[in-house]
Amino acid sequence: MDALELRKTVVEELMRIAPELEEGELAGSRPLREQVDLDSMDWLNFLVALHERLKVEIPEADYAKLVRLDDIVAYLKSKQA
Repeated sequence: MDALELRKTVVEELMRIAPELEEGELAGSRPLREQVDLDSMDWLNFLVALHERLKVEIPEADYAKLVRLDDIVAYLKSKQA
């Protein structure tokens, strides 16, 4: 899966958690949780959804690396290689 497909998948899963979100509103370079009002439980549900959909392990130790949309896409891309 290339970076564009990964980004689309990430946004789709995010929109399941925050349906009021508009895809075009997201800036890849800004902290995601500042752009989308997600509490810690929503954030965890989002990461679990990514794990289940993409079959990628996301250990809790890596959560701090997943700040921006661009970070998440790059992380997932690296895990698929």
